[in-house]
Amino acid sequence: MFERKKSAGKIYFLPIDQIHPSPFQARRTFEEQELAGLAQSIRENGLLQPISVRKAAEGYELVAGERRLRACKLAQMTTIPAILCSYADEQTAALGLLENIQRTDLNPFEQAQGLRDILVLWDCTQAEAAKRLGMAQPTLANKLRLLQLTGDQRQFVLDNNLTERHARAVLRLPENRRSEALINIAKRRLNARQTDLYIEQLLNSTAKGRHRISMVRDVRIFVNTIDHAIRLMTDNGVPATAHREEKDGYIEYTVRIPTAAAEK
Repeated sequence: MFERKKSAGKIYFLPIDQIHPSPFQARRTFEEQELAGLAQSIRENGLLQPISVRKAAEGYELVAGERRLRACKLAQMTTIPAILCSYADEQTAALGLLENIQRTDLNPFEQAQGLRDILVLWDCTQAEAAKRLGMAQPTLANKLRLLQLTGDQRQFVLDNNLTERHARAVLRLPENRRSEALINIAKRRLNARQTDLYIEQLLNSTAKGRHRISMVRDVRIFVNTIDHAIRLMTDNGVPATAHREEKDGYIEYTVRIPTAAAEK
């Protein structure tokens, strides 16, 4: 009976079992306690804000309102107020993501994956997507960088209640040092500022190590240069000599080069 009267923007009471989840849903986890509280509120007061759906091959596909849909199912409702929309895939994906961002925060990795999915769906640049989503391009880029962490590292961040800033900080490290850094951050219960300082210390110590290796190589070059110079002089008839002695922490060279007066 719904087919003859439906038009976009109107509210209809649709059979709840005919509404299917959106394939573009970025959220992967829902808090059971939060849903239970919303379900109780719906039992007492009804659903104050309709969900949004679009027509599917079979029944309807959710556009926005998955938390409300799940809560209504918990409340054992058989129908649900819904607005019928005519959205393309890209609009559906964007609306679902924006609803989650604006209403109940996704975890940072769900948000990053949702943004990645939208970029693929829209087939556009980060700058274009940021403009369409009302988001600064650097913010979008920083969120997408979170996907550089492995699945285990992402789960560790969530399990230990670390923040997006913690996760972004460890991305400054080489891939093989990120897991250890995350473990130390959680163990020491570092806040975001302390984490930034900790990562800076790790990077500085790595840079000093590289500098020491470079200096050792440079010393070898200097030593070889001295030896080469002495050989060059002796090959050309100058009786130069060099005595090298390696001591604790340094190399001592004594070089004797006859002057013209001494040779006479």
